[in-house]
Order: sequence, then structure tokens, then C-alpha cells
Amino acid sequence: MSHLFQTYSRWNIHIKKAKGTLAVDESGKTYLDFVQGIAVCNLGHCPDQVTAAVKKQLDNLWHVSNLFQNGLQEKVAEKLAANSTGDLVFFCNSGAEANEAAIKLARKHTQKTKIITFQQSFHGRTFAGMAATGQEKIKQGFGPMLSGFYYLPYNDPDALKTMEDEEGIAAVMLETIQGEGGVIPANSEFLQEVQAFCRKKQALLIVDEVQTGIGRTGKAFGYEHEGLTPDIITVAKGLGSGFPAGAVIGKKGLSSAFSPGSHGSTFGGNMLAMAAANATLEIIFEKSFLDEVCGKGEYLQKELESLLQFPLVKDIRGKGLIAGIELKDPVQPLIEELQNEGLLVLPAGSNVIRLLPPLTVTVQEITEAVQKLNNVLTRHTAVTQ
Repeated sequence: MSHLFQTYSRWNIHIKKAKGTLAVDESGKTYLDFVQGIAVCNLGHCPDQVTAAVKKQLDNLWHVSNLFQNGLQEKVAEKLAANSTGDLVFFCNSGAEANEAAIKLARKHTQKTKIITFQQSFHGRTFAGMAATGQEKIKQGFGPMLSGFYYLPYNDPDALKTMEDEEGIAAVMLETIQGEGGVIPANSEFLQEVQAFCRKKQALLIVDEVQTGIGRTGKAFGYEHEGLTPDIITVAKGLGSGFPAGAVIGKKGLSSAFSPGSHGSTFGGNMLAMAAANATLEIIFEKSFLDEVCGKGEYLQKELESLLQFPLVKDIRGKGLIAGIELKDPVQPLIEELQNEGLLVLPAGSNVIRLLPPLTVTVQEITEAVQKLNNVLTRHTAVTQ
């Protein structure tokens, strides 16, 4: 009997050791890991520079709380601000906490309560995060949601026209690529329309970069591809290379809304997490590193397009090193076959295979992963024909 709440449909795999792109289970089977903790281990498992930084911090100080000055927080905040449109940072422990804080910040700063989000979005599992999420399955069974959220069609530039006469809009919140919603990139016209709408309505633009930030798309943040200037950016996942770390990055004009006592987190900006984050960003935010991610992302997308030859494959989507393979049938049976083949991947909804390799993945590993996908799709096609 397990003493865990059964909130996860766990795979029958127990990873015992991992390094870089490779993970090894308790039986000794080795996998190409294109899950990486769900876009968390962006430098691969146990990166040397991050490991060294955490070990050094372990010997000095683990935790003191935010009652004290914290030089590590200052270093990480400086890096996040220097590589974004923001100026100030609040640290927390996860993407859900970051989005919760962003919603609070937007409502307090604007003194308005309505927030527009989009269908098929995902913004976390706190009550505000659930309310912001445009997927009903996330909310089932929890009773009334936090009010004030409006859900518009994603990638529809005309959808915002239905809100032109609405008053009291504090913010528009979106993902530049809907990860959980099916790896759906936003188109340029839509994003520019959202930004123009925010300016017209004096609403804040919140970009949820929890999955697409920290180099995942080949830029420090995904919104950079379209030249957006968000007021608030939320990050987590890849920030700490596996240590729980989240952050809200905001423009300096928002500072008065987050004054002393207005918001907080006991563990936010913890010394160990900040040591990991600082070492992580020192690598990922280098232009040469991001240029390599762009090149490998282009190679991955090109290689995946070869899978369109299979009748089962409906579409290939993505940017950088986040990719989605949309199928005409449910993906779960194929994900299990890929595990047998030695490749770990994720679903994104019921019909999309999601690939999230580490940003350090090699071209050879990408080629090997696509070959494994080809092998499984070949066998699956032979059985179903």
C-alpha cells in the first residue's frame, strides 16, 4: 500500500540515476530523457557547474528567510532583469506560485479585478491559477472558482474585440506557446493585437514563461521572438535546474503594489535554490549558448517533419527545444511503446506527444530520438493497417 495521495498517474519506471540527457532506471535500462522533469532540467540532469555551486552553498548556509539581506537573490534578480523587459523580481517556489503572485500584483497595482486568459491555457493549480486556466478538466470538483476571469479563443486576433467595451480589466495573461494545451505557438498577429489591447485598456500584459522561459525556445524568454514588452513575466521550471525556484519579473512602475507586508514566501529565494539558479543562468543566458539552442531547435523541427509521412501524424509544432507531434489517435499507447524503445516523452493533452529535451542535447541524440519515434510509428502503422 502506498501512503501517497494518488494525484498522479505514474509510469511504471523508477529512475535511479541520471546525467545530461540520459536517465537510468532501477533495472539498469537507459533512456534518452526528453521529459527532463517537465522542462525543468534545462542543462540536463546534474550539470557540473550547478552541482558545484549547490555543494558549495550546502557547506555554508541553507536558509535564513527573507528577513535578512540576500546577495544570491540580488545576483539572480539582476540576471533576470538584465535579460527581460522587467526591473524587479519576487522569488517563490514554483510556476503556480509565480502566477498567483502575478495575479495579485496586477489586481493590486491597477485596482481592477478582471483578467483575460485563453482557452486551453494552463497557469497552475492554486485557486487563482485554476481560475486563470482555460481548461475545465483542471477545475472539476473544486466548487466555485475565483471570479473575474474571461476565456477567449487563443490565436484569434478578433476575439479581443468582444471585450472592447468591458471595464475593469486589470490584465491579459497568456503563454507564447501553450505547453499543456497541446504545444500551440501563438501567431505574431495575435500577440501584437493582445499587446495593443492592453495599451488601449491600460491593462497589464502578463506573459507566463514557466515552460517557455530560461532558454527553452532559443531566447532567454519566448516573448522575445515577437518583440513583446510584457509588464509582468512569470518563470519557474528551468530556473533552478531541478531545485524548486520560481520568480515574478515586473516593471519598476509596479513596485508600490508589492510593498513590505503585501506578499511573501517563507522558502522563496532559498539559498540553495538561488545558488542553483545563479549557476544555471550564468550558462543559459550566454548568447552563444542560446544561439546553439536555436540551431538545435531548427534541426529538431526539421527532423520531426519527416514523421509527417505517417498517416497517424497530423501536425508538427514548436519552437526551439519544445516540440509537439499531434496525432489523429490518443498518444498514451505510443508513449508506452517509446518507453520500451528507450525514449521518455510527455503527452500534451490526449493527442499530442510533447518533446522537452535538455538545452544541452546533442544533434546525435536528437537524431537517435527521432529514429526511435520513427520505429514506433512504423510498427504502429503496420499493426493498424
